[in-house]
Amino acid sequence: MSNIRPTHGDSDWFVKDRFGMFIHWGLYSLPARHEWVKQREEISDEDYQKYFDHFDPDLYDPKIWAKAAADAGMKYFVITTKHHDGFCLWDTKLTDYNATNTPYGKDVLRPMVDAFREQGIKVGFYHSLIDWHHPQFVVDSMHSQRNHPDRDKLNEGRDQKKYIEYLKGQVRELLTDFGDIDILWFDFSYPKNENHPNDFVGKGHEDWGSEELNKMIRELAPNIILNDRLDIPDIWDIKTPEQFQPVEWPKVDGTPVVWEACQTFSGSWGYHRDESTWKSPEMLVRMLVDTVSKGGNLLMNVGPTGRGEFDKRALSALSEYGKWMHHHQRAIYGCTQAPDEFKAPVDCRYTYNPDTNRLYVHLFAWPFRHVHLPGLKNKVAYAQLLNDASEIKMPKPAGVHTNVQASMEQNNLTLELPIVQPDAYVPVIELFLK
Repeated sequence: MSNIRPTHGDSDWFVKDRFGMFIHWGLYSLPARHEWVKQREEISDEDYQKYFDHFDPDLYDPKIWAKAAADAGMKYFVITTKHHDGFCLWDTKLTDYNATNTPYGKDVLRPMVDAFREQGIKVGFYHSLIDWHHPQFVVDSMHSQRNHPDRDKLNEGRDQKKYIEYLKGQVRELLTDFGDIDILWFDFSYPKNENHPNDFVGKGHEDWGSEELNKMIRELAPNIILNDRLDIPDIWDIKTPEQFQPVEWPKVDGTPVVWEACQTFSGSWGYHRDESTWKSPEMLVRMLVDTVSKGGNLLMNVGPTGRGEFDKRALSALSEYGKWMHHHQRAIYGCTQAPDEFKAPVDCRYTYNPDTNRLYVHLFAWPFRHVHLPGLKNKVAYAQLLNDASEIKMPKPAGVHTNVQASMEQNNLTLELPIVQPDAYVPVIELFLK
């Protein structure tokens, strides 16, 4: 699609790589019951301190993480440098509330960045706009202490402008101390509006100093990709729908945009020991295919444990992605939504590589004997299963069942399939267009 909204940063690589890893890791891996545990359970700083005092990921080896991502077919990663609880993974000079002052005693971000780069994986930083720990961050409706009986007293002397300077200072560190960063992923704005006008309700671009923050970012890293959560309409590069799959390519003012679906293997971003809604391998592969078929990227999340490992459920899911991508990656990398003239039949998705002029038919349900592709009659030179490059026949109308013949005469391309489905969660047929 040629009329995509232009980006400020360099999104050329992004729309070709298509598949990335999100990592949510911090103190919340110790309580192991969701990364919002401090807010959900309204835990005070004093009571949350025990997780800081016991953070010691002795099994942490970022090279293992990076290899798992690479083996799964992921081309970039985004790590939570600081989540809403305010804990920082790197040796920031602006607060003692960071990994170097825990029992672990070391910066965990720098070796992670180095390990992923060694695997050829691009680097993205998630950074929370919110901070429930910082003494200048004004307590609001989203804060962990929102229902504190002395909330107003807690806010006495707090100055959100001082927090803005802290926020800018940390972003400056991240963009100057770790080499070239490819993505900056802020989270998130919840601005006041006409229905909720008082100061307690929310925070938007004025509360983050978004205009100045964006100016600094573009000066320090002009090619960086910036997400859409600073509450300013025009400065972002990518839209980031979260925990749902759009029904079509997202648009703004009628124009398609560069976009990324951010999803989880289970129902939590941070490590959640007892959470059980883990997605099946079939669903995970279908989500990747569905996203690319609508011109988007998939950012799939892992929440490491308190000891610094990917738990076995996450490793299993990553392994299943790797098995499928081993045979089918060229239906993902460099691919996008098919031209409008090609309409996928029921239970199928199309992805299309404009550089090779190949159309990929992803079959979510394996049909009996034939699949009919509308509008593709006389437009395909050759067809094959992608997993093993075995030919798929394109029969002539003569000699086939009359019902099949009738379908073929409606400008459909009919493909003759084997009875037994290939050993793949989503089989793919590669069409070489004329």
